[in-house]
Amino acid sequence: MDILRLITCGNVDDGKSTLLGRLLHDTKSIFEDQWAALQRISSERGDSAVNLAFITDGLRAERAQGITIDVAHRYFSTPRRKFILADCPGHLEFTRNMVTGASSAQVALLLVDAQRGITEQTRRHAFLVSLLRVRHLVVCVNKMDLVGFAEARFDEIRDQVMAFAERLEGVEVQFIPIAALHGDNVVERSARMPWYAGTPLLYALENFYVRNEANLVDARFSVQLVMESAGKRLLAGRVASGVLRPGEELVHLPSGRPLKICRIDVAGEETAEARHPMSVALEVDATFAIQRGDMLARPHNHPTPATELDAMVCWLDERPLELGRTYRIRQAEREVGGSVAEILYTIDVNTLRRQPAADGRLPMNAIARAALKVDAVIFADAYRRNRETGSLLIIDPETNATAGAAMILAP
Repeated sequence: MDILRLITCGNVDDGKSTLLGRLLHDTKSIFEDQWAALQRISSERGDSAVNLAFITDGLRAERAQGITIDVAHRYFSTPRRKFILADCPGHLEFTRNMVTGASSAQVALLLVDAQRGITEQTRRHAFLVSLLRVRHLVVCVNKMDLVGFAEARFDEIRDQVMAFAERLEGVEVQFIPIAALHGDNVVERSARMPWYAGTPLLYALENFYVRNEANLVDARFSVQLVMESAGKRLLAGRVASGVLRPGEELVHLPSGRPLKICRIDVAGEETAEARHPMSVALEVDATFAIQRGDMLARPHNHPTPATELDAMVCWLDERPLELGRTYRIRQAEREVGGSVAEILYTIDVNTLRRQPAADGRLPMNAIARAALKVDAVIFADAYRRNRETGSLLIIDPETNATAGAAMILAP
């Protein structure tokens, strides 16, 4: 049974956590003790009914404030598929959490409040979904009960979103009218919206075809840890893409020296192959120096060595990005010094128009195309080809906080 990775996104209070709580409840994925805790918390708050949003709002501060701060992950399954749900915060100041959740998602559920309609944050999250190469976007027009389940209001919001989404690259968009609080069109079809001819949300999620989205062609292995055991060299790390098998000839980067995989272990058990995104230990025949951050690939199919990068940058720090300032640039397990040499243009998330960066600085939550320089060679792919070797984190060396995220357009 395959696994589908989902995120919810959209403006705060559009019902993301409630929708996920409803999905978990109606698929009977909530344990008795969890349900009892939800009843107790809802009673203490004076809610008239059990607040399903609290099943994903795991932090005490979130419960106190009634908002989602962190990315809450939950798991459930149906007879057709397993799901990993990431409930991302809707507040502008927590955009970094949304970017984190979307970076590994296959499907994004974009919530839109039927009363309020689309907002700047709705557009921002839709654009980030496109930028992060989440190919399936399901727009859930929520709280349809508050607009009398009106088809005309659903059509109005659908047209507004499509006018924006038509300019997004590589995203398939689907619309479903729902009322997450009551379960309309979430797991079962709603009798209160007979004009809707599509499927309920769960059916759509069970039937997305996403298997061909994993890159199983370009073998990439980023070394996390080097171990010596009984005279054997073991490399622990994650298969970033592709498929690895014992006996396979690879090349070590940056040295360019060849090596061979002798054995592959997963959690201490030998396996005949390893593929993305498995974490494994490779026994290799190499005796030369290998260290954390190095990469293995096939001799005639390896990432491009680069010190200058063309990338889309999402700035996530309160301190604006400064041209020429030295940051730490992390790609997979490799970390080097680097800087942003030039901001080519910024993106207006409401219109998707390009505009110049004011005074060469990039404020928090801004999105820009920029030229990056790194102090040592990194081995990179374009993000559209490989999410892991094509993405970067920009770290503030003074605070150790993630200041930005970048998707490589061209190494």
